[in-house]
Amino acid sequence: MKSPFSFRLVPGLLIVGLLAAGPLFAATPPTAPLTDGPLAAAFQERRQELIAAYLERTDPANLERGGLHDVAVNFAQGTNLAWARGRLRALTESPRGAMFWMYPMVLVMQAGRDNLAPEDWAVIREAWKTYFPYRGDTENHWLMYYASIYLAAEVWPDLPGSEWYNGKTSAENRAEAKAYLLESIRITTAYGRGEYDSPNYIDPFVSALTLLAVWCEDKELRHRAEMMLEIDLADFAVENIGGVYGGAHSRIYPKHTIQPALAASSALAWLLWGQGEMQLNGSALIVALSGYAPPTILQRIATDRSESYVHRELKRTRWRMRHAGPESIELAGHRTKEVYKYSYMTADYMVGSTQGGLLQPIQQQTWSLNWHEEKPLGIASTFFALHPYYSPLEGTMFFGAEWDTVVDLIARSKVDYNSPDKLMSGSPHEQVFQHESTVIGLYDIPAGTTFPHLNTFFSRDLVNRTEDPSGWIFAQGGTTYIAYRPFVAGEWRPTDWTGLLAGGAGAWISSGHHEWGTGHQVYVSESPTNGYIAQFAAEHEFESFAAFMAAVKALPLTFSLQPTVAVSFTTLAGTTLEGTYGQTPRINGEPIDYDAWPLYEGPFLKGVRGENVLELQHGQETRRLDFKSNQLTTSVSPTAR
Repeated sequence: MKSPFSFRLVPGLLIVGLLAAGPLFAATPPTAPLTDGPLAAAFQERRQELIAAYLERTDPANLERGGLHDVAVNFAQGTNLAWARGRLRALTESPRGAMFWMYPMVLVMQAGRDNLAPEDWAVIREAWKTYFPYRGDTENHWLMYYASIYLAAEVWPDLPGSEWYNGKTSAENRAEAKAYLLESIRITTAYGRGEYDSPNYIDPFVSALTLLAVWCEDKELRHRAEMMLEIDLADFAVENIGGVYGGAHSRIYPKHTIQPALAASSALAWLLWGQGEMQLNGSALIVALSGYAPPTILQRIATDRSESYVHRELKRTRWRMRHAGPESIELAGHRTKEVYKYSYMTADYMVGSTQGGLLQPIQQQTWSLNWHEEKPLGIASTFFALHPYYSPLEGTMFFGAEWDTVVDLIARSKVDYNSPDKLMSGSPHEQVFQHESTVIGLYDIPAGTTFPHLNTFFSRDLVNRTEDPSGWIFAQGGTTYIAYRPFVAGEWRPTDWTGLLAGGAGAWISSGHHEWGTGHQVYVSESPTNGYIAQFAAEHEFESFAAFMAAVKALPLTFSLQPTVAVSFTTLAGTTLEGTYGQTPRINGEPIDYDAWPLYEGPFLKGVRGENVLELQHGQETRRLDFKSNQLTTSVSPTAR
């Protein structure tokens, strides 16, 4: 069945006609034009450039190389069709990859529809009948799985269960998938994502939602998916610093922790708002092939750093199977814990954090600084600290495996999980709070904990690194000044001091380590009670680096390690921050009110928890996305708010 919105992309053709009325499938016609001609035209040029790059890497003489994304782009463009047909058959002979096979196969079916011959469709149909893809166990897995099976069942709307791998009819597959997708969108727009703000896993979220937003024939689901896609992109845009997804993340891999611009989010940033450099990436290709035209307000939000701002968000942990804890809440029949995100954005840098603790298994980044680079590829433009924690408690909290085996099972795929030099981790012995350009971390690590030390990452791209007798360590990244005060002195070690990743462990996880992982250092501080202060500033705020150092050293600071760690610090802005491990931190004497934390609060993106209504705002333009009524409305005020 052919969608009324299907179309063929022709090489060199700019589909600008779709942009005149804003994004596709808007529920309410805009009250004023939403697009800026030059921005829209530049986006279309980048689309075509990305498509051309994928076509250029196709070797029509080699049927052993190329994935379904490559097959899709060639079918969509009507190029190298003999190769595309041969490669399609090779990839469907013994399919693998589960939902990672499903969604690019849907891309082949939809984007390549006009050039798929009956015999191609026969091959695809047989694969959907005989290959049983695993549904997965994460939020992104389930979204890819259900988006894919829904769209596939729309292509063949009336098949009996005998024609599907799972024994369900086309109608049953659509009903189950739609119910999950709508519920997922409802929870996300009321309480935030569980796999929140991941520079890596934005890829499957954007991929699945784009497929639904463009090719789904069910009007309700299609429109909700389009609005959800817009919110996911806006969520990135407000924490975007020069094409890098900054701040705190639920999931991140070692290479992207060290070089953030290698992540999928940066490939999307180049395509969507022209920052950084082009990289080949599956979600970016899906956006390019689909013809989806993002509203230009997203680019304005992503690139407007004319004024510094604070942005707060509410997220949630992955569903907790066991050991949920007294602070957990019940949501949609599951146990979870609220995640309080805080980000501070300037033109020079972005620093963002969460409150610490176990918020996501294995790959959590509690906080990070990212400084602006015009071309960030190849640069480790980041600074952060962590407690490298692992235990069966964490594993069994989030996974169904047994206590005695869960750590080994995790480390089989996430090889650095139980390594002392790992650079991403949550810890139940951690408490972090932030106010604007200052981050404070407090740690109380019980006896017997495997790694009772903190790792603080110092990039090889830092300059002016200075260890001052006062205990402060100073450095500069780009135009950003860094001051770091560990509460307990430590020692310098190479980032990968165990040699685990440098030795190739984890295959693709460690691939290219000699390029992205060498030359950096980690400051390792060992103490059961410990902490640090990280203070940041822009170069233009001081006459010199020496003046910055002098100003920081003059700031009021007291801390103690016994009976537990406590600190009082006055920031460069004159704000007094006080924290004692296990107690609510105070800002100028007032405790942080976590109970009143907003779903979104900042100059560009707003939302109240539980209401399923979100608002984008930039200049005179406001977009209101109401997920309760499935309505998107746009207004333009005579003066900017």
